[in-house]
Amino acid sequence: MGARRKARECALQMLFQYDVAQLPVDQLLQSYWSELSDAGEDVREFADRLVLGTIEHMAEIDERIRVRTEHWRISRMAIVDRNLLRLAVYEFLFHSDTPKTVAINEALEIARRFSTHEATQFINGVLDAIKRDIEGDPQSNNSQATTVGGR
Repeated sequence: MGARRKARECALQMLFQYDVAQLPVDQLLQSYWSELSDAGEDVREFADRLVLGTIEHMAEIDERIRVRTEHWRISRMAIVDRNLLRLAVYEFLFHSDTPKTVAINEALEIARRFSTHEATQFINGVLDAIKRDIEGDPQSNNSQATTVGGR
């Protein structure tokens, strides 16, 4: 497994913990890394950037997700799924060095490991729609909603 994939998995685990426990971010990072001492510095740095950036921009990220999941409340999504979406959308918006298709593929591979087959399809549909929104009009948050799922 490559360093970036490992970092994304670590970031997902930290965001999951943040979502459940609402720990202060510095405490979250310290607690997580104290348990995972074998991660290389490149993994830690990238994972930390993903976590800190996702948390900092969560309102904007969640709005992008909300627009593309009109029949799904974010709070009702599985914790793993919503945080995979958040990570990928964060990379779409703030990591231009990561191609959007790579961010989607990484999210799908991680979903296959940590979630369900149905979740993989859901995540793919939502991320593809958000990717099209961003590529069509990077400044627009008000694209028409598409229905992906039905909860």
